[in-house]
Amino acid sequence: MINFIKVSTIPQFGIIETLAKEIWTEHYTSIIGSEQVGYMLNKFQSMAAVEAQIVDGYEYFIIDVKGANIGYLSVRKENKSLFLSKIYLLSSSRGQGFGKEALLFVESHAKSYGLDKIRLTVNKNNTGSIKVYVNIGFFQVDAVVMDIGGGYVMDDYVFEKLIG
Repeated sequence: MINFIKVSTIPQFGIIETLAKEIWTEHYTSIIGSEQVGYMLNKFQSMAAVEAQIVDGYEYFIIDVKGANIGYLSVRKENKSLFLSKIYLLSSSRGQGFGKEALLFVESHAKSYGLDKIRLTVNKNNTGSIKVYVNIGFFQVDAVVMDIGGGYVMDDYVFEKLIG
């Protein structure tokens, strides 16, 4: 049984930070390097960053399966779309349908707001994730390079999925 637990407490911010460190170090080091991983963890995935993002309108959810925290996601309502800011699973939980269930949850969440599409950004070299998004109906609409400070950029594709 998969549960999506809305994050609102300091201990939950800590769970996100711990999950992020494990997932990002394992998955992104080969894509963007350990220095940028460390920078982005501090800037976007620390307890303080998560709290600030929630204050700014982002919603975070811990993905829980049978009492185990296996990942997390974050969304934000933006005009007529739901921005899927983050969706991450521990490597031991990938390939078991949990990601697909999480994306169905995001779709349902978007519909509950009366929105007609989901938007996300994905690193251009994150080929495995790109393949998953395309296979479930997302399509590329743009490519962006965003300066995130510290001498680093996010070099991403923008994908959307129409829902209805």
